Amino acid sequence: MSQDIQASFAKIFPDGPQIRVDELRSSGPASTTVLYGASGSGKTTVLRCLAGLERPEEGSIRFGEETWFEAHGRIFVSPQRRRIGFVPQDYALFPHLSVAHNIAYGVSRMGRTERETQVGETIRWLGLEGLERRRPDQLSGGQRQRVALARALIRRPQLLLLDEPLSALDGPTRLRLRGDLRELLKQLRIPTVLVTHDRTEALALGDQLIVMDGGRVVQRGSVHEVFSRPTSLAVAGIVAMETVQPGQVLESAEGLVTVQAGRSKLVSLSSHLRPGSEVYICIRAEDVILVKGQSSLSSPRNCLPVVVRSLTTEGPIVRIDLDSSFPLAAILTKQACEELDLKPGDKVMALVKAPQIHLIPR
Repeated sequence: MSQDIQASFAKIFPDGPQIRVDELRSSGPASTTVLYGASGSGKTTVLRCLAGLERPEEGSIRFGEETWFEAHGRIFVSPQRRRIGFVPQDYALFPHLSVAHNIAYGVSRMGRTERETQVGETIRWLGLEGLERRRPDQLSGGQRQRVALARALIRRPQLLLLDEPLSALDGPTRLRLRGDLRELLKQLRIPTVLVTHDRTEALALGDQLIVMDGGRVVQRGSVHEVFSRPTSLAVAGIVAMETVQPGQVLESAEGLVTVQAGRSKLVSLSSHLRPGSEVYICIRAEDVILVKGQSSLSSPRNCLPVVVRSLTTEGPIVRIDLDSSFPLAAILTKQACEELDLKPGDKVMALVKAPQIHLIPR
């Protein structure tokens, strides 16, 4: 039986925004679909519609062979009957209940013996042994997250919905649990829809990405594809493409185009842009290689003389602002930056491969 979501619907708030989703689909039982966008873009409303916590005014929502919502046929299946596991942003644990009783709440209608067995198995599976009698205020952020997941998973859901699952955690805990959550999602083999506005989280946890803006889906595809090749200037901004520079196509031949950016010329892959076309030139900071002196690398087609304008340390990485007759950004590890002995005012070479320059028609 198919385990895919198929949804096209509209949620219309009186005197408020309209959230419209066209052709939302998951891609298999082990896939994680990320709803990505800024706060207020409609991500959580979409998740709540899938869960049955909000009722759309138009369209339909199907999971496999089941119809959960259909406006035309006046079908609306309650959240309980959809067999979903839902973890809200704040985890929504009962403060007066212990860990064991919070988890057991998900199967409160089950017989006592079976319920105790399932609670015990779930506690062991998620590494919560020894915490059974503690209340939520006696747990760390990571422990509370695992309790919320346990309560959702004990019902053996056919679909898991996660709303900003790591946003309530501090930075170091979020970094540590990101990998744990990815491994857990792989083990579960349950289709998952996850809401986030964090780029690193989307890259680490997602298989496919749905970008939302102003209540609409503006791009969808694999996580790598969307972050590397946005289809519009708006999406480039949402996915935080570091360098976006207006340019113009000078020539096109054999699948390569030469574009003018400031006083520089860049070569990119493209088969459909003609000379004279105006474009936005998009370059991810991690795709820019910096070297001092002449490059010994033969593969990058684009070798630009640049001046280091500023360096900003962000944890284990350094963000570098460059001037190459147009603003260019690069990201290096601290170690790489120290080995190059970079400082403001230095003249270096920036190398970018042609496939890593993405062009958006203007």
